[in-house]
Amino acid sequence: MAAQRRNLMQSHQSWTDDLPLCQMCGVGTATNCVYGPDGKGTESHPNEDGHLRFRGEDGCFLYGVFNGYDGSRVASYASQCLTAELLLGQLNSSHTDNDVRRILTQAFDVVEKSYFETIDDALAEKADLSNYLLPHNELSAQSQKVQERLKELEQEVSGGATAVVALILNNKLYIASVGTNRALLCKSSSDGQNQVLQIGRPHSTDNEDELQRLAALGVDSARVRQAGQITGQNSTRRLGDYRVKFNYNEIDLLSAAKTRPVVAEPEIHGSQSLDSVTGFLLLMSEGLINALESAHGPEQANQEIVAMVAAELALQTSLEAVAQSVVERVKRLHHDVYVSGRQRATYCSRHEDMTLLIRTLNYPLADGGLPPTQGGRIYPVSVPYSNSQSTSKTSVTLSLVMPSQNTLTNGTNTASTLEEGTPTPGQSPTATLQSTNTQTQSSSSSSGDGSLFRQRGSQAAQPDETGRVPPYVDFSQFYRLWGNDHGDGQSTQGGLGPQ
Repeated sequence: MAAQRRNLMQSHQSWTDDLPLCQMCGVGTATNCVYGPDGKGTESHPNEDGHLRFRGEDGCFLYGVFNGYDGSRVASYASQCLTAELLLGQLNSSHTDNDVRRILTQAFDVVEKSYFETIDDALAEKADLSNYLLPHNELSAQSQKVQERLKELEQEVSGGATAVVALILNNKLYIASVGTNRALLCKSSSDGQNQVLQIGRPHSTDNEDELQRLAALGVDSARVRQAGQITGQNSTRRLGDYRVKFNYNEIDLLSAAKTRPVVAEPEIHGSQSLDSVTGFLLLMSEGLINALESAHGPEQANQEIVAMVAAELALQTSLEAVAQSVVERVKRLHHDVYVSGRQRATYCSRHEDMTLLIRTLNYPLADGGLPPTQGGRIYPVSVPYSNSQSTSKTSVTLSLVMPSQNTLTNGTNTASTLEEGTPTPGQSPTATLQSTNTQTQSSSSSSGDGSLFRQRGSQAAQPDETGRVPPYVDFSQFYRLWGNDHGDGQSTQGGLGPQ
């Protein structure tokens, strides 16, 4: 069986080739990058992330983002094996919440065990060859060959991955996570705004629950917190990585553990009903999160990523384009902070692979057949946020309004876009991003990347001689790009933009 799985991994076959891809989601990716003194970036290794997005039977959908390290083998294997363990007849609409949680937990366990089966021959050979090594001062040609083979075997068996997986069954959402990726759910509230929830916390060396779990096993949690990493990774749960699974007694930080301290057992959240929900689900790899937090700090990362997604959903006509555009924006923000030499530039000398998966829930996309002045309205986004260091909560509201005289239709949901306060044709679009701290009841204007919004002055702008107030939102780039894409040759001065 191990040989069969190993041969399958080394071939171009897939266990899931016949499963249909879900068309209600999009994925954006970017490879890792290390910046030189001149600001130019180079890739330090091939992309190690992975993802899955499949539509099963009986109204079942499965999505996942995997953050690989020391190679892409575990991320690639997990994305295939996990899909096979969940979508080839194991789940159906008759299952209860407890059934689904049990099946998800079992699936992760099978992935872990079956992956190690694929490398057990290599591990055995590695252990056997280690007995033939001579002292360094007695190296022979044979010993050199043994060392070369041991190096090849180490590359073959090393590596691991963290995972965040979303399952939708019976229109209920379940999130299963192992490690440090992130899931955000954005859904409409009763007042027409979208409330965004971060589902779960990362399994990392600063997670108090995880530190308590390690302490119960005999591990010195204070040392783990101080080290910040376990064998080069800050995750306390992960798939694969035989070094911390089989040899943890040889790792000083984990040597006192009574049993395996770093596990692949997922933390499962759900079910969350999606009935009558309008919004979107985001699954993000650790590399994307870290890049944004390195550039702007961790406090507003959730707010910023949601604002970017909402803005791109207003402009793009495909979810693939939305996801890729958001990833490119994060990548550009990270690079710009590095070359700026500002305070956070030292945190931005490099970033890892980035993956973003967006699954919409009755959320409207831009209509590519309509000009901007007939594009419809994108509803507000309110983003509550809190972290473990603070008890305060923050919400951010993004309203991006395009003039329209039509209705915006999404599936069976139709809503008039000519609401009170919506600009009529001829008026300019408006966009605001408002951050509100609910603890202090203070409000301020901010932006996700600093390029879309102009700062308001301390005093209200006064009308000019024509009776117009200078705009505080610059949409000239939007009109120029739209004109270029549609080949009408118009610029911001040519008639599409505000006159």
